Amino acid sequence: MQAMKRSRAAAIGGALAVCVASGALCAWLGTPLPWMIGPLAGMAIFQFGGASLESPPFGREAGQLAIGVALGLYFTPTVARELLAHGPTLVAAAASVFLIGVAASAFLERAARVDHATAFFSSAIGGAAEMANLAERHGALVDRVAVAHSLRLLVVVTTIPVAMTLLGQTGTDDYRPVAVPFDPPGLALLVALALAAAFAWRSTRLPNPFMMGPLLFTIALTTGGAVFSSVPSWVTNAAQLLLACSLGARFQQSFVREAPRFMAAVLASVALMLVLGVLAALGLAWMAGLLPATLLLACAPGGIAEMSITAKVLRVGVAFVTAAHVIRFAIVVLATEPAYRYLAKRRAAP
Repeated sequence: MQAMKRSRAAAIGGALAVCVASGALCAWLGTPLPWMIGPLAGMAIFQFGGASLESPPFGREAGQLAIGVALGLYFTPTVARELLAHGPTLVAAAASVFLIGVAASAFLERAARVDHATAFFSSAIGGAAEMANLAERHGALVDRVAVAHSLRLLVVVTTIPVAMTLLGQTGTDDYRPVAVPFDPPGLALLVALALAAAFAWRSTRLPNPFMMGPLLFTIALTTGGAVFSSVPSWVTNAAQLLLACSLGARFQQSFVREAPRFMAAVLASVALMLVLGVLAALGLAWMAGLLPATLLLACAPGGIAEMSITAKVLRVGVAFVTAAHVIRFAIVVLATEPAYRYLAKRRAAP
């Protein structure tokens, strides 16, 4: 028992060491999102190389809570009114991301030669855990679904920020978080309330409680004019590192050894998602008269936390991007299983 505890502690310590070193290196090199891209790339290299690193317990939850609070501070009353005015565009962006996932599943099914259920839940742009649960319920290959979502996030998080930085599509955001000084007691109180909101959300059995509960709670406070404290950059950097560590710990050397064709097909399907997302973003930006950079992140096939923190660090439409992915989250929760059943029924029809 003691040996197992020491082994696990070493695996967690090793993961944190890799993440800190990789993040520091990327920060020194001046890469975009150094504290997410660096740890994620470092973990992927070590894990695919045969290491067995583990993320710290509750690390992802802590990272999500911190990011949810930091993002919620952007939703001032003025910003909230502006977002309401763009409601149709937000819904269109969110629906586009969902439909892109459905379209990509048809490609993945043929390219990877897997069953319809595995392809569909591997391509649905939602949380890995939630999609794996749905996949198991419908007889899909759960391990393949988990691999697909891990690879999708790896590609999206490492390519989109770099591409947008190289294209000069950063620093366009007029939104700013609540302009209040950092106040340790105020932040402690805000975090405690956000944690209570997370547990309240979890009691509903809805997914992603440590992101959605704190985010929506902080949005409600901020739009109502309540202020507690700003969130210092080192807190959001640590949150990014914890999220990247958690995601990177999912990678295993067996992915490459046991399912090379599936991995290659997933990478191709993610490339298709990115292309379709760019086309949707450019079309919506043209119709709504909004900045393309904002719509590019709103239509990106990533998770709420990853895409929203990308918007925050790159200073690109933070509130708009966050709102779009929250709406997309709601669509995924409500529509993924009905959409699968509808498509499966159509396929079974003579």
